Amino acid sequence: MKSPDQHAPSARQTNRRSLLLAAGGALLLGATGLPFAARAASQHQNFLPDLPYALDALDPVLSANTLGYHYGKHHKAYADNTAKLIAGTPQEGQSLAQLIAASAGKADQVALFNNAAQTWNHSFYWQSLRPRGGGEPPAELRQRLEAAFGSTANFKKEFASAATTQFGSGWAWLVADGDRLKIIKTGNADTPLTAGLKPLLAIDVWEHAYYLDYQNRRADYVNAVLDKLINWEFALRNLG
Repeated sequence: MKSPDQHAPSARQTNRRSLLLAAGGALLLGATGLPFAARAASQHQNFLPDLPYALDALDPVLSANTLGYHYGKHHKAYADNTAKLIAGTPQEGQSLAQLIAASAGKADQVALFNNAAQTWNHSFYWQSLRPRGGGEPPAELRQRLEAAFGSTANFKKEFASAATTQFGSGWAWLVADGDRLKIIKTGNADTPLTAGLKPLLAIDVWEHAYYLDYQNRRADYVNAVLDKLINWEFALRNLG
């Protein structure tokens, strides 16, 4: 079994970083066609998209209770904090991708990076899931997965391993590194965008993503998402 690739980005990846960060919003908007509806009647910039499904649409894998807290409390807090941090500054009006690019790796911008990146990561995660998801991927995506991992089943095992072995809070990702597909994991708010990689799918393994439904059984949550909720069509659109 192949191990998730966690090496530092190559020079070629670094050269692509700006392009991918600039295109980051398109992964969430253009790839799916879902509008980012304004939700809060406030003077602050709105970074919180509507969920692409009802709160109870992922039952029984993820309950409405979990989505209510995860989206309505955690994700909303990241989005609101991002808006507050840039209010009245020259960064006001910038996109999440621009804010991530500007704050990544800067000691005086840690709060902005954490909140902007977590807002982006969560928005991407919601679209990585769909009601009645899972099953077999579309033929084009299946061929790419087989070329990279040997089989769809082996990809799912490696993806599950990355998600379950991420120490502490973080994320597991299927990404494209040029023409190559690979699996990586990131801690806390880190995102593949800053490593010059193109995200295709994500699984959130912060405890708030699953604890109300699965307690400490992270592996059960991850396998249930892969078997019943993963949105192969979203990955294929991002790949294209």
